[in-house]
Amino acid sequence: MAKKRILSGMRPTGKLHIGHYVGALENWVKLQDEYESYHLIADYHVLTTSLKNDDMYENTIEMVIDWLATGLDPVKSPFFRQSQIKEHTELHLLFSMLVTAARLERNPTVKEQVRDLHIENVSYGHLGYPVLQSADILLYKGEAVPVGEDQVPHVEITREIARRFNSTYGKVFPEPEALLTKFARLPGLDGNAKMSKSLNNTILLSDGKEEVEKRLRKAVTDPQKVRRNDPGRPDVCLVFTYHKKFNESEVNEIRAGCESGALGCVDCKLKCTAKINTFLEPIIEKRNYYENNLDEVKDILHDGEMRGKIVAEQTMDDVHKAMKFG
Repeated sequence: MAKKRILSGMRPTGKLHIGHYVGALENWVKLQDEYESYHLIADYHVLTTSLKNDDMYENTIEMVIDWLATGLDPVKSPFFRQSQIKEHTELHLLFSMLVTAARLERNPTVKEQVRDLHIENVSYGHLGYPVLQSADILLYKGEAVPVGEDQVPHVEITREIARRFNSTYGKVFPEPEALLTKFARLPGLDGNAKMSKSLNNTILLSDGKEEVEKRLRKAVTDPQKVRRNDPGRPDVCLVFTYHKKFNESEVNEIRAGCESGALGCVDCKLKCTAKINTFLEPIIEKRNYYENNLDEVKDILHDGEMRGKIVAEQTMDDVHKAMKFG
């Protein structure tokens, strides 16, 4: 039986952090053996919130290196830039006729971005980026989309557009399902609900041992645990959240030590630092290889774009026939 097809993507914002790994990359690596996977570098999407793109290509290369270093296999799962496959823009235009402005204005994720990024005037492109995302997914006839909970509304818009197209012109597209990640979000070092480079509350996948220790030293902990012997509340401590992900075998011991007061925050952070460094070590080793072999990275990108374009052209041929354009 043929594998189902999935489309995953990220905006190219440069080097990735452990939150990206936990929220997306770890899942993508597992899924590439179960599904026929396509991985999108969403460079057009960057423009929906920032028109500055001078370092777009460099950021793309850094992100692709992190993808490779964490285990994504470009032979199984081609990588490609949205901007290099023009069919994305054509399908986006056609899909924009199938959804109302009122529907897009109800999208909770756009509302959150407007609030968090302090955007005073929402652009046409920003309001419509879920439509472009729908085109990204359906151009490859994606049957499933690995996402965090915050992206589920976008998958629902994609399903609605697929249904509208199919009912109007004939069945061309599947209605993709959302594949929720088990460990969807890692909090930032400052206690913020989300890791973000703009908030400087991250641990990068490329951070060396000293940098990880330095960053974790500043991580917020339970405000009620002031002195070493004070009993702590691990469930309100973000460092304990990191232990649950990167130090699963010692979680019960860490909890007991924290709650009894026997384990101080400094020692707890050092234990966590050691585990994260052990996790990052093979990733950094692979990163170093690709940083020293950039031509190989560029070839991987070029090959993925050639393979992606073949699928995109086939889909648009189906669309043209259904819409009686050709």
